Amino acid sequence: MTTLYTNARIHGGDATAVAVEGGRITWLGRNFPGQAVNTIDLNGADVAPAFVDAHVHATSAGLLRTGLDLTATESLADLLDAVRDRANTGVLLWGHGWEETRWPEHRPPTRAELDAVAGNTPVYLSRIDVHSALASTALVELAPAARTAPGWTADGPLARDAHHHVRRAARDSITPAQCAEAQLAFLRHAASMGIACVHECAGPDISGAEDLADLLARSGDLPRVVGYWGALADPPPGISGLAGDLFVDGALGSRTAALHEPYTDRPDTRGALYLDADRISAHVVACTETGIQAGCHVIGDAAVAEVVTGFQLAEKALGEQAIATARHRLEHLEMVTAEQAAELARLGVVASVQPRFDATWGGRDGMYAERLGPDRGNALNPFATLAKEGVTLAFGSDAPVTPVDPWATVRAAVEHRTPGQGLDREAAFTAHTAGGWAAAREPGGALEVGAPATFAVWQGETCLRTVLDGKTIYEGP
Repeated sequence: MTTLYTNARIHGGDATAVAVEGGRITWLGRNFPGQAVNTIDLNGADVAPAFVDAHVHATSAGLLRTGLDLTATESLADLLDAVRDRANTGVLLWGHGWEETRWPEHRPPTRAELDAVAGNTPVYLSRIDVHSALASTALVELAPAARTAPGWTADGPLARDAHHHVRRAARDSITPAQCAEAQLAFLRHAASMGIACVHECAGPDISGAEDLADLLARSGDLPRVVGYWGALADPPPGISGLAGDLFVDGALGSRTAALHEPYTDRPDTRGALYLDADRISAHVVACTETGIQAGCHVIGDAAVAEVVTGFQLAEKALGEQAIATARHRLEHLEMVTAEQAAELARLGVVASVQPRFDATWGGRDGMYAERLGPDRGNALNPFATLAKEGVTLAFGSDAPVTPVDPWATVRAAVEHRTPGQGLDREAAFTAHTAGGWAAAREPGGALEVGAPATFAVWQGETCLRTVLDGKTIYEGP
């Protein structure tokens, strides 16, 4: 059955109509020569390839929509008031999004302060970067191993393994119904933003195999989910790679990203390095030999150096062509030099990056500068350098870390806070469309005859319709 979309402005050419049959584009032009069974008048709207969000955490992002959203809190007192208003049932309270660097107190609440408003309610409140969290005593009691794990503090946010223990306990307290509600809320919202595909970056310390299996099994009018598992071995069914958030290090906001030189605002630490070059190399070799994607989460300059060396060691074992053909991927890649970018490009590595990190924390007065000093902090997320050296870019949100808003992501890449590191609008749009499909090792992101009929219909930046493989997964007013 042929569906003909008419009266449109088609991205990338002068066509005003597009015909779809069997999930693919069968014709583009102005005067359709065939017979359409179904004609849809788009009333002059724009048609463009649908967006791909190349890094999400669906359940956590959905819980932000259905749970306690702390992204707008402006003070420590705001956070405590929000918890007091919701923590009165004894049932787990899951919240996300606090960021103490924006508060006048410039510190998170202590556990004692949190307990005073939480009472006997287990409370889990992840920091904006999700690499540390506040946990009430009632939650810690559900995760006793946290007390002796790396990253434990007696009265402050928990990081590293201690954070993983309390997060797992919090996750185990979420009912299947709450999980389903959160996943569906996130996926439906993504579709309403013109997103036809998301890359779920799951893992044993992030969401769990059951959560990932449930997400991959979702069907209906929803975006496609490409699944990644952040571990060195034992891939669950249905994933595209042992990649995504396989942590080589942590995050800058939580001071767990691995650095060559100490943090400016905490000279006693250089962060945390979880994997060295030898283990990274062994992982890349194993994945290449089995035909799946390898990859990892890497942010700090010391961690990036380990990753580049790891890929070079893997090249020595298997050869340049084998590594480059595998199209492995890296998440975030924030502190990377031009020389390192050139090496990664030579080895076919795709960079899954988040432009709204720069919009939120970049510049000489942002969180990056506070953590690293203005010179180091202003050199992060060098998109223009990566593109110039030939690295394929794939844009994402890392939701719930930053909101799902593709056009805001495109703008953030164009309006980079470091002069000279922004992309032009078309390059940024391509990174958020075709780049996402490339990161999944699949064709897509083009409107041409024979291509998948995956596109979005826009009035300005308002999504009117999202189509995945010829099927409408969102239709707005």
